[in-house]
Amino acid sequence: MADTAIEGDTPKKAKPGWGEVFRSLRNRKSGFMVLFGFASGLPFALFLGTLYAWLTEAEVDLETMGVFSLIGLAYAFQFIWSPLIDKVNLGPFRRFGKRKQWIVPAQILLGAILVTMSVLEPKTQLGWFSLLAGIGALASATQDIAINAWRIDVADEEATLDILSTIYQMGYRLASLVGGALGLIIAARIGWPETYMIMGAILLVIGFFGTFAPDSGSDSAATIGASEDELAELYAPGEVHPEARRRALWQVLLLWGWALTILGIFMVRALGGFVPMLPLVPLGDSYVFNPNWFLGMFPLGEEGRPDPTEFTAKMGPLIILATIVLPAIIAAGLAKVKRDGRNVIAEREAGEIAPMPGALDHLYRALVVPLVEFVGRLGWSLILILSLVLTYRICDAIWGTFAYPFYLGELEYTNDEVAFASKFFGVGAIIAGLAFGGYLLTVIGRMATLTIGALLAALTNLLYADMARGGAAMQAASDAIGFSALISFMAPFGSDALPRLTFTIMWENLAIGIAGAAYVAWLSSIVSKKYAAVQYALLSSLTLLIGTLGRGALGEMIEDKGYYYVFILTTLIGFIAVVLCLAEWWRERRYGQKSGVVTPDHHEGAGS
Repeated sequence: MADTAIEGDTPKKAKPGWGEVFRSLRNRKSGFMVLFGFASGLPFALFLGTLYAWLTEAEVDLETMGVFSLIGLAYAFQFIWSPLIDKVNLGPFRRFGKRKQWIVPAQILLGAILVTMSVLEPKTQLGWFSLLAGIGALASATQDIAINAWRIDVADEEATLDILSTIYQMGYRLASLVGGALGLIIAARIGWPETYMIMGAILLVIGFFGTFAPDSGSDSAATIGASEDELAELYAPGEVHPEARRRALWQVLLLWGWALTILGIFMVRALGGFVPMLPLVPLGDSYVFNPNWFLGMFPLGEEGRPDPTEFTAKMGPLIILATIVLPAIIAAGLAKVKRDGRNVIAEREAGEIAPMPGALDHLYRALVVPLVEFVGRLGWSLILILSLVLTYRICDAIWGTFAYPFYLGELEYTNDEVAFASKFFGVGAIIAGLAFGGYLLTVIGRMATLTIGALLAALTNLLYADMARGGAAMQAASDAIGFSALISFMAPFGSDALPRLTFTIMWENLAIGIAGAAYVAWLSSIVSKKYAAVQYALLSSLTLLIGTLGRGALGEMIEDKGYYYVFILTTLIGFIAVVLCLAEWWRERRYGQKSGVVTPDHHEGAGS
């Protein structure tokens, strides 16, 4: 890439541009990436979107429907079980490969769940319906972890990581259109059961074809999981002493165990189960601390069920602290111990130290080693990277919740107008933005595209600020280039104000597409292939969680100040991301190889 080249002799590369894009698209890996991207986006649209339309039509009350929002937690906290995807084999599915042994069963399970849901009646069989939806969300989030790791594993010089990341998002966005707007149209004509049966059949077909997807070199059965040689590496000279590893492992296990306990208790209470809410509970002749007490920090619903949004907003930071921040600090300590040569296995001790029990070694490799590798490779640069992860997509993540209230309430557009502008025209604009982003990645490089995407995404907030003030500038620009006449022809049902809404959404979604293509490619490039599932899941989950955590504050600001000032604020936040992109760009240029950032000619890390 133009911004990541390294010194020395390099093989002659094909001329960048659309030619490189089309060459990548001819690769069979790209074809399967489209299928996997579609399979990743379809369940998300069906479980967290159109399902509510079906439940509403079935006259399921809003309080009960609130339970279904729990399934969104599976996507937000997917990193908690991501170590399983890196280190656990699934018996007979192992022959499919390290990643496909998770992808294919998840797709088949999701297809079977959707088909089964199609034969149930939501109102009278709500228990089974909600159980299947919850299992489906877990399977979908698991599939996402494995697909992201597969993309990083199989990237090569022809099917580059940048292009595969772009294609993945195209498939994902297409699935959101099929499972969302198109699903509503199909259901209006043939019914919801038939619609979900069709969607389930599609996933079953993708699961079948997924068995033929290519494997990466690391996917052979011989290298899946933690082999004896890999465990033996922990006891080689220069590795951290087992006693220090054991202490670090138990600290991490306690932190993750607490997080899992909190999530488990929350799920039980949200589904109507009872768990005492006292800070201390009796145990024999004494009292012990009850971690469930923290759940009393936020209000419960009418039926005593905690609210998922409140839970994520209040407990989310603590869970992030327990599962990411504190383990990262522990990992940094181990990396420093190893780097300084203190408390490590000496040459004379090799082969004589009693190993930890096998289960502890496996847990250490699954939970701690990926963090030690990540922190040790990036060092203090990790602070810059995490800052960029937390700010780059924050505006999109937060704004999504308030988009429809803004369109329908503040601007007073109709449902049909919003569906046309945001779903049909908007999704097309995102796909066009992704395509152009993929082109830019091949021509100017990953970091240049990432920076341009951040700048464009920030500036599009000013377009919405104009809409909040009446949209005069947007209307004038739309009229000047003939866009208004085009929209009036395409959507004769719309009002005179529809063109400026569509015009605004078009530019925003083009920017989102460009930024999304660069962001996923960059995020994929900074993780190690060896620990791709864990490291990518951790970073991508932070992106999801930060949006949830910021919605409460943004909602209050909308109430107090109005939408116009909110869009000015999100523009300023977007500019912070631009500055961080420039800093990361400079860091990669100066320290890229040292920090393990991958270039086209340096393949020790995640991809091309």
